[in-house]
Amino acid sequence: MTASSVFSAQNPCSVSSGATITPVVELYTSEGCSSCPPADKWVSSLKGSAAVVQAFHVGYWDYIGWVDRFAAPAYTNRQREIASRNNLRGIYTPQAVLNGKDWPRWGSSPPDSKEPARAHIVLKQLGPDQFEASVSPVPASQAPPSWSAYWTITEHGHNSKVKNGENAGEFLQHDFVVRQYTQAGEYKSGETTAQKLSLRSIAATPGHARQVNLVVFDSQTGKTLQAVSLQCAA
Repeated sequence: MTASSVFSAQNPCSVSSGATITPVVELYTSEGCSSCPPADKWVSSLKGSAAVVQAFHVGYWDYIGWVDRFAAPAYTNRQREIASRNNLRGIYTPQAVLNGKDWPRWGSSPPDSKEPARAHIVLKQLGPDQFEASVSPVPASQAPPSWSAYWTITEHGHNSKVKNGENAGEFLQHDFVVRQYTQAGEYKSGETTAQKLSLRSIAATPGHARQVNLVVFDSQTGKTLQAVSLQCAA
């Protein structure tokens, strides 16, 4: 605890959410999908925006001949959950999702949100690869019956020289790549005290700026209630 306190004092890296909902953009993409590179470039253009941006790589195109090293089964499972909530027939790439809703007309920056936040988040770094968030409830009259949350670690500046499959010969560049996805549980609304959530993250990849993201959403609809993104000095 002493070491953690000293680190926090020397590295005051924290973020607090605002009065309106921060947009959350999710891209489901694959290095084995020939129509995905334009979507990857679009996501890279969102650097500097106010949104929480996450590029989830999926592996269900790996059979074509190129294995996406950034993919994980948990990302595909999340995409299936979103498809179910949106009454979609199936999953596809590239798919953009905005605040839990399918966003087929992606290609521009997400619209500025004027909707009041349904949660307040304070996220801080406690130590190397240790993070803690305090999620404060909103008045019960404005809250859904329950809320859930998840963490992601995203990184910029990754690239791959694809040798097989639909993108054979292409040099692909990626930003906002999800390197870790951790569900943070489901909670009942109406609690009067803040809920503490903690994350032990994977180690940072040298040379790749990373963001620690926390998204709080309606457990039933998947709609974003509030989100934050934190980028600390290495």
